[in-house]
Amino acid sequence: MRHKNVKIVICAVTAVLTFSSIDIKTNAATGISSVLPSAGIDYTLASNATSLKNIKDEADTQKIQSTNSAGVSGNTSNSSAQAPTTAGSASTTSVTGNAEAVSGDTTKAEQKTIEETKIVDASNVDESILKSVEKKLDKKDEEEGFKSLVIAKVNDYVNVRNTPSEDGEIVGKLYDKSVGTFISETDGWYEINSGSVTGYVKGEYCVTGENAIALAKEVGTRIATVTTTTLKVREQPGMDTTVLGLIPIEDELIVTEEMDDWVKVNIEEGDGYVSTDYITLSTEFVKAESKEEEAARLAKEEAERKAAQAAAARATKSSSSKQAVTYTSSGGSSMGRSVADYALQFVGNPYVYGGSSLTNGTDCSGFVMSVYSNFGVGLPHSSSADRSVGAAVNGLENAQPGDLVCYSGHVALYIGNGQIVHASTSKTGIIVSNANYRTPLSVRRIF
Repeated sequence: MRHKNVKIVICAVTAVLTFSSIDIKTNAATGISSVLPSAGIDYTLASNATSLKNIKDEADTQKIQSTNSAGVSGNTSNSSAQAPTTAGSASTTSVTGNAEAVSGDTTKAEQKTIEETKIVDASNVDESILKSVEKKLDKKDEEEGFKSLVIAKVNDYVNVRNTPSEDGEIVGKLYDKSVGTFISETDGWYEINSGSVTGYVKGEYCVTGENAIALAKEVGTRIATVTTTTLKVREQPGMDTTVLGLIPIEDELIVTEEMDDWVKVNIEEGDGYVSTDYITLSTEFVKAESKEEEAARLAKEEAERKAAQAAAARATKSSSSKQAVTYTSSGGSSMGRSVADYALQFVGNPYVYGGSSLTNGTDCSGFVMSVYSNFGVGLPHSSSADRSVGAAVNGLENAQPGDLVCYSGHVALYIGNGQIVHASTSKTGIIVSNANYRTPLSVRRIF
């Protein structure tokens, strides 16, 4: 959350509304709506085109109704008489401390002047309203940033060239729905940066500017990053609903649905809901692949294909003899198989949130951390941090034994033949599952 935006809002309101010496503090019960411009007056913050009237409307829907909260004094027989409410007023306001009193016979023009000259006391603004405003500003800023994206909209890919011409050398490929950042435009060509690639793509095969906003929401993966020590994922949106699972700080979850104060996420235990007060939201995109990265990937895929064929042939020859161990690793490097085989011996042991003991209880990231620790490799105790270790593997179809398979809020070890071993949940403990039982976010290779 950027408190900077809210400060801008408060400062803007203060600057617009402070025109006289009248000093009336708002009562906390009236909310922020009573200190925003009165009806018919609207201001826009140039930095992000956020209308103060829109913020006022948001506040009006959340404020506590207190129609009798405006105390008045003056030459009236009833010292507690209410200040008149005019059609142009934003709301009634309590007069506190040494604030100037409003006479009971105040004219509409005078009342309107008072409504437009109140000094904002930010300490009295309800924090939930400020948070709501912040969230909306953050979302507006992100969508504004989508305008600077260049998104490929083709059947396969568009070439990235070193000059804005079809004669330019191909330096990479921007695949369909992949995204780059706009740098400049030359004769219908967009200069972009995407991943490790910087070059030009033909504009007719891409979308940018205003048209990129909707497409970016469609092709991007919405991610919720946990900002509290332990996040409770609930079965339904609401603080009093059943807790489905627990997620540690800085872990990242895939968002499948967004509401005002809650988002639906995918975790090991299933789909659940988390409060937006304890996460930050962002959008991830697929980037371009450089010419060198493509060549390395194709060579690796060919080597892995041959290794898989050899492993399948060995498995066919030994299929008649039954093994004492139900699951064994296959394919890949000998070191990767050793890691997978070592991990398999702990199948059946318990799952413990926050744990790292392979025998007495561990969670998913603690499991892979402790397994790799046996081979002298230090891994973080975080499933989201595991997405950055080792080297990237292009898809589950290219995974080898010992690779880390990272999911939304979860991580596992690949053992071959489309299977993983992982510390799943408190109900199941350490088990073997099909690797595609959920959609992986990434595959990482350590050895």
